[in-house]
This record gives sequence, C-alpha cells and structure tokens, in this order.
Amino acid sequence: MGHWFHQNVVEPGKLPMLLALFSFIVCFLLTRTVTRLIRAGRGPFRNVTPGGMHIHHVVPGVMLTVVGGFGAVGTGNRGATAAVFAVVFGVGAGLVLDEFALILHLDDVYWTEQGRQSVEVVVMAAALAALALGGFAPLGVDSLTADEHQDRVTAIVTIVVNCAFALVTFAKGKPRLGLIGVLVPFVALVGALRLARPGSPWARRVYRRRPRARARATLRAYHHDARWTGPRRTFQNWLGGTPDAPAPQRLPR
Repeated sequence: MGHWFHQNVVEPGKLPMLLALFSFIVCFLLTRTVTRLIRAGRGPFRNVTPGGMHIHHVVPGVMLTVVGGFGAVGTGNRGATAAVFAVVFGVGAGLVLDEFALILHLDDVYWTEQGRQSVEVVVMAAALAALALGGFAPLGVDSLTADEHQDRVTAIVTIVVNCAFALVTFAKGKPRLGLIGVLVPFVALVGALRLARPGSPWARRVYRRRPRARARATLRAYHHDARWTGPRRTFQNWLGGTPDAPAPQRLPR
C-alpha cells in the first residue's frame, strides 16, 4: 500500500515535502485551537510560565525547525528517516509562523490586529508549498521544454524576465501576487501590468508627477479593499480567532 501510494499519488522524492506540508497545517490548526481554549479559559491547557516567564511556542518551534531542517539536509529526501525529519520540520515551522507577528514586531501581538499577519503568512506559506508540491518551479523554469532546457540563453532569459515581473509586482505593493508569481509567472505578469498600490515604492517614484495615475491607483485600491477586506477578515477570524478590541484611548486632561 505504501509503495503504491508513493508511486501513484506522490511524485518520486516529494513524499517528505508532502509530510512536511501536512504536519505544518495540522500543527498550526492544533496550535490555534489550543491557544483559543487557553484564551477562553476552557480545557486543561495553560500558558507555560516557568519562573513567571511566559515561554512562547515559537521557542520550541525554532528548535524543531533547526533539528528537522539539518536532519533533512543530512539524510537527503528519501527513506523513513527523511520522512521523520520532514514531519519534525513541518511541526516546527507551524509553531514558528503561528507567531510570525510576534517575531516581526518584537512584541506579544498575538491577539491584536497586528497578529493577523501570522495567519496571512501561514496561509501564504501553505499555498506556496502546495504549488511547489504540485510541480510549479520558481521563476517559471517548469514551463520550459526539453529543447529550451538545453538552450542556456533561452533558460536564462526566461528566468530573468519572470524575475523582473515578480520584482515589479513587489515594488507595486503587491507582496501576495509577487510571492505567487515567483512560482506562477502569469500571476507576476498580471501584478506587474496593473496599477501600483498607493504608497508603494513604484507609486511614490513613477506616479510622483502623474496625478491622474495616482488618482486611478487610489480609487482602484479603495474599491479593492472595500470588496475584499471584509471577507478576508472574516476568514482570518474563523481560522485564527478574533483579535481583542483595541483599548480605548484616554483623553488628555
């Protein structure tokens, strides 16, 4: 059964990656479930506070990621040992990225608006890993034919052009499209051709003397945010929990 699964469902050499992705997703979901139960004061789970110091789960996550990563590199991508290290790496990555916002802000922002960034990063990481597992190669190399692979000039030009599309997309303030565009060049092309987000490096430099372009970019960004911010926040609240309401600000006397 295991041999049939490996030969017919998973491409050769990709079983460790599949296990890492599966363990990453499961670990994130279990971690969010436990943290939400702790927040609600339900169940047997409690924060780990030896000596009064709160140990965040990013700490064991870093340890597991290091062990799993070095173990996977040392054993290659085949065999039962590689599969075990892949699971260890996936669990560690799930614990680390669940507190990505804490690492970014160097503050415990887990249940704040800034904490939404952790959920966004986890979803993006899972999507990119799934695309790579499905056969998408960075910068469109998978789209080359066998003859084009032999032609170094064609291969290099393809990589450079796709890389340029992805960089322009990043410069236009569209990091999600840029990341996906690294694996799917058509997405990067769309992001590179569309208007930049207001405040992005591209908009500040290229639209500086083009008021009509600035106005169009601002209007498009407004309509995009009005359409997608609500559904995105609803999904984030469902997946990661609703952030705490901001504390009311006291008026100066």
